[in-house]
Amino acid sequence: MNEQESSSNQAPTPSTPTAEPPKVTTPITSADLELPGEPEAEAPKRHGALREALSTIGVLAAALLVALGLIAYVFQSYQVDGPSMQQTLHNNDRLIVWKLPRTWARITGHQYVPKRGDIIIFTQSGLANFGQTDTKQLIKRVIGLPGDKVVVANNTITIYNKANPQGFQPDKTLPYGSNITEPAEQDYTVTLGKNQIFVSGDNRTNSLDSRFFGPVNTSQIIGKLIVRVLPLNDAERF
Repeated sequence: MNEQESSSNQAPTPSTPTAEPPKVTTPITSADLELPGEPEAEAPKRHGALREALSTIGVLAAALLVALGLIAYVFQSYQVDGPSMQQTLHNNDRLIVWKLPRTWARITGHQYVPKRGDIIIFTQSGLANFGQTDTKQLIKRVIGLPGDKVVVANNTITIYNKANPQGFQPDKTLPYGSNITEPAEQDYTVTLGKNQIFVSGDNRTNSLDSRFFGPVNTSQIIGKLIVRVLPLNDAERF
């Protein structure tokens, strides 16, 4: 008996697809975003650097103000221009001039009168009449003081005052006299007022001084020489 091979002609039943659950989208807020920024430690460092820079600028500004104040009111460097103070000072000598006494006199409202024989810096105008710049700072030696009668005659300077009614010759009696090698030419006589001094260069034959432009008012004085610093081999206190 022949066995018949059985076959099925029924189509397979399709499977029912499984439904996916709905997707829920969570809104993104600014709190969820990580924005690039400075690390927390950088801000204090930057502020500290700024404070340090401002502090440095403040120190430099204060130092500049102090330096300007010292130059204006206490001392100042000057350089000799010309031969009028030879043999005491020479052209291009570098000097330190003490200004504090003059400053204090201005503050207190008093007159600053240097000592006889001091070397001073002062401002003089009216020099155009002598072929110079009209107003210059000059350096000369104080010879006559307020109230003195100064007589320049016979190549000699003589001072008359209450203490010396017969007169005396400062070039011969004061220590600076050893540096005076030339005679005091250009005869001149003046009685100084209460605010006036008489000045002259030590190089008497080559000095534009009170013998020509007259007495110097004490208000014109800037300061007195205290030190020659250059050249080093000629450094000296005055």
